[in-house]
Amino acid sequence: MSGGNGPIAIETRGVIKRYAGNTAVNQVSLQVKKGEFVSLLGPSGCGKTTLLRLLGGLEQPDEGTVLLSGQDVSGIPAYGRNSNMIFQQLALFPHMDVFNNIAYGLKVRKTPKAEIKQRVHDMLELVQLGDYSKRAVSQLSGGQAQRVAIARALINKPEVLLLDEPLSALDMQLRLDMQRELKRIQREFGGTFIFVTHDQSEAMNMSDRIGVMRGGKLLQYATPDEIYEQPADSFVAKFIGDTNLLRVKVLGTEQGRVWVQAGGLKLAVQQPEGQPALTAGSSASLSIRYEYLRIGEAAQGCGNLLEGRVTDSVYGGASIRYTLDLGGHIRLQASSLYQRGDARYNHGDSLVIGFNPEDALLLPDDPAADREGAL
Repeated sequence: MSGGNGPIAIETRGVIKRYAGNTAVNQVSLQVKKGEFVSLLGPSGCGKTTLLRLLGGLEQPDEGTVLLSGQDVSGIPAYGRNSNMIFQQLALFPHMDVFNNIAYGLKVRKTPKAEIKQRVHDMLELVQLGDYSKRAVSQLSGGQAQRVAIARALINKPEVLLLDEPLSALDMQLRLDMQRELKRIQREFGGTFIFVTHDQSEAMNMSDRIGVMRGGKLLQYATPDEIYEQPADSFVAKFIGDTNLLRVKVLGTEQGRVWVQAGGLKLAVQQPEGQPALTAGSSASLSIRYEYLRIGEAAQGCGNLLEGRVTDSVYGGASIRYTLDLGGHIRLQASSLYQRGDARYNHGDSLVIGFNPEDALLLPDDPAADREGAL
């Protein structure tokens, strides 16, 4: 999976890592361009943290290579690479103040005192902690401690900064604030950041590109909008954002549209671009994002019109999420924008449900993926 044009900061080529006979990372090839913010995303145990440790030199691959600025560093440990890592626990030195925590790496390298003072000052300004130089670590808030850890990691100007779920221990509002701060720091510093998270919205909010992993494999590596609009398979579609997945049978193609059957429903779907024509009788997964379903009057004019009944509704302020029973064991979720005074539907209401062929995706079938409906 290529990283595209531009200088490459760090790269893996077919890396494999095994533990006690289990393959944690399986043939992963990844390119990260200089100045990019990339997130590795996936469920627990998918291999994202192991891949990060391989990139940082904390683990060595059993097969394949890791390249840093074009140089093979596969057998070089972390201390021999110009990269740095921030862990979830941060590991700040409790007996040192903020200045000495940040300066530690420079002191180890025996940097002149005047240069240390200036570079620490610059880092404190970058993370907006200019007045905290003499503050004890124990007196810092969670967000301030995060910023000190970032400053300490960046002080030696690493080519790549690796971050292993550093925001997961923060409460929701502070986490959102730190997402914005981290992106600002990355932009102003101009460095390459690789960020591991299990939070889909966090990856979408912060990343230039996202790598979605599952079972040690890199399923898709693309921009957030590409992954959302053109997921590689039904697992990626379900993992990134909210989508209905229906197991369907292909009936045939006609004038660029594919006709499929889900239960007793016959639906028209756009022919997937760049994919071979699906043969009649084959099975696939049909993905329809919650927000692409129209209900009630809004459904008029849609290419596919269905009938259903509201079984649940959840008010979310700017939107309402409806659960819709279409019969035949098929249930769909629809998310409708809502403003005060708009029509609202209640439990038991019957209504028309619609979606356009171009707003649904036919994806490679994935028997392990959780599905909303079945044949």
